[in-house]
Amino acid sequence: MLGVPFKRGARSKPIEYLEPQEVEALLKSIDRSTERGKRDYALFALMLNTGARVQEILDLRLCDIRTDPPHQIRLRGKGDKTRLCPIWPQTARLLQELSNSAAHSGGRDAPLFVNRQGSKLTRFGVRYLLKKHITAGANATRTLQQKRIHPHSLRHTTAIFLLKAGVDFATISQWLGHSSLNTTMTYARADIDLKRQALMQVFPEILAPPRAGHVSSAAINIVDWLKRL
Repeated sequence: MLGVPFKRGARSKPIEYLEPQEVEALLKSIDRSTERGKRDYALFALMLNTGARVQEILDLRLCDIRTDPPHQIRLRGKGDKTRLCPIWPQTARLLQELSNSAAHSGGRDAPLFVNRQGSKLTRFGVRYLLKKHITAGANATRTLQQKRIHPHSLRHTTAIFLLKAGVDFATISQWLGHSSLNTTMTYARADIDLKRQALMQVFPEILAPPRAGHVSSAAINIVDWLKRL
């Protein structure tokens, strides 16, 4: 039995996240003239703002949001750990409008995001809504057609945006409620733009625009190597 080799595990799939233009297409696809449209817009704007897990967002109650400065929400994560997360003033206004809607009549302990029956929105409901709006947004931004986006992808999107903005890993880890810094480090391997920046630092002259009438031998070797891949 000890001589039987272990089965190799499958390689991790690349992390799927949205680019800025895809986020814009997603949000623009939502009809905010209806009550449900306002709810959906506030839902996805908050998920992108905080990078919170889907269940953390769905567990929010009216008493967990602060729409006055400093704008923030209280999230309950894994292990019943509580953390405060800042939100943009624009997001705070969306949540204020949502909390004032007729759908909320159960007091401060009522859930923030509810379905048409007035019950707390479910994870399956969020997945359905995201798929619907992603499909609509793909008409304007065709790259959305090539991605398999799920609710957790919005969490990945926030993490990548924070990383690109130069936020340190420790802060991102606390922001997202990660139990280990190693979990946060996976985003450093996911972002293609960071890989391009690293490549530019390693081969700045090779990747620079060639001068007229001059092509370096190193650049030719790199091109030939890429063609063989």
